[in-house]
Amino acid sequence: MTVLSVNVNKIAVLRNSRGGDMPSVLAAAQTCLAAGCGGITVHPRPDQRHIRPQDVLDLAQLLAGSPAELNIEGNPFAPPRDAYPGLLALCAAAKPAQATLVPDSDGQITSDHGFDLRRDAERLRPLIAELHEVGCRVSLFMDADSPDIELAAEIGADRIELYTGPYAEAFERGDAARQLALCAQAARRAQAVGLSVNAGHDLNQANLGAFLVQVPAVAEVSIGHALIGEALYAGLAATVAAYTAICAGEGR
Repeated sequence: MTVLSVNVNKIAVLRNSRGGDMPSVLAAAQTCLAAGCGGITVHPRPDQRHIRPQDVLDLAQLLAGSPAELNIEGNPFAPPRDAYPGLLALCAAAKPAQATLVPDSDGQITSDHGFDLRRDAERLRPLIAELHEVGCRVSLFMDADSPDIELAAEIGADRIELYTGPYAEAFERGDAARQLALCAQAARRAQAVGLSVNAGHDLNQANLGAFLVQVPAVAEVSIGHALIGEALYAGLAATVAAYTAICAGEGR
């Protein structure tokens, strides 16, 4: 069964827009876990516009001893600044089950492309080793049409996360066949060299089932923006339960 990891960044966006502690990132994570998700994802950025370092540490404490996993996403090349200690330092402090490395710049609204490993492989190799030393599984954010997927295994990554934005856009247009084929091919290439496959970005209740049918053995999907948006109408627990049902294959 594919694990659902709920990205709670948007809860932090709402909290930060007003100041104070409402809504609570921790309470939202607890609700998601109680509703059956298998993990919590956060993507702290250096500008701290949503998830902050203290949120990461609080979530790590919440998940300690739980079968649910903490997944921390971020750019490993972004240097520390102000109260942001850098991704590797944050992972060393929080010890998440998984670190997902993403090549986003400071100014990006959201992640919108995967790594170019022909350019970045040798910079990533020692960072992956450092994350392994603190006990993190490492996943690399990759485009489905990347020629470099096999390189992820060569430099020590455990998984890739397929960037599913192009698939979601094609699905919305009613023409997802090509993108689904690319994702399925990328998953098979990764699995052939021993990598597990995660997926994320713009997945929602409408497009997730078709994706999981066509793309083999997806280990985990990380979903935040659509899930939190849908939860405004249906409620957080009910929305998480609906996603976990899709991940379990119900109704496909």
